[in-house]
Amino acid sequence: MRLVVMTAGLALLAACNGPATAQAGHQPFPEPPAQAAKPAGKEVAELSGGCFWGMEGVFEHVKGVKSVVAGYAGGTAAQANYETVSTETTNHAETVRITYDPSVISYGRLLEIYFAVAHDPTEVNGQYPDQGRSYRSAIWPQNPQQRELAQRYIAVLNQSHAFAKPIATKIETGGFYPAEEYHQHFMQRHPDHPYIRRWDVARVERLRAKFPQFYVG
Repeated sequence: MRLVVMTAGLALLAACNGPATAQAGHQPFPEPPAQAAKPAGKEVAELSGGCFWGMEGVFEHVKGVKSVVAGYAGGTAAQANYETVSTETTNHAETVRITYDPSVISYGRLLEIYFAVAHDPTEVNGQYPDQGRSYRSAIWPQNPQQRELAQRYIAVLNQSHAFAKPIATKIETGGFYPAEEYHQHFMQRHPDHPYIRRWDVARVERLRAKFPQFYVG
């Protein structure tokens, strides 16, 4: 969410480079690998896809999601904060930690939303105006089952040419560090912030349009 000065023409061009146009016109979007039904409970998913304001804003509107925490994952330092991560020297990634009820929404469905509407998984080390490895596309599996499913789904998306370019999302390991309080629930608290209106509102609208069965207001 760093301040970026853009001309009107460049801004319009960037606006056209979101997930909706990165997709190669593939209809319907490929389904995630099937998973066995699970009982009610709590499980965790950690996903990186650019600025965590927008990622958090999308998943806070997903049915079955109990909470979303903005933070930083991976990295070479034992702790993380916005000031140091923004230097692009720590190898952390802005990430959201999603706690969800697997009886309502599966991990596979979360990945489908992640790939289809939450960000552009073909961008390398950046999303929209934010560039650098801290804004990379990455999945942080919490167990071997999540890792296997993510690997299989990425293969499906590439093989089906769901996007015009190959998936850039990496599967990584590392700790999670909650971000500063002022970053938490940023879209909810600041819906009229210029960055939110310019880059993130459209992500939530895509969620509502493409996944109405999983959208909650």
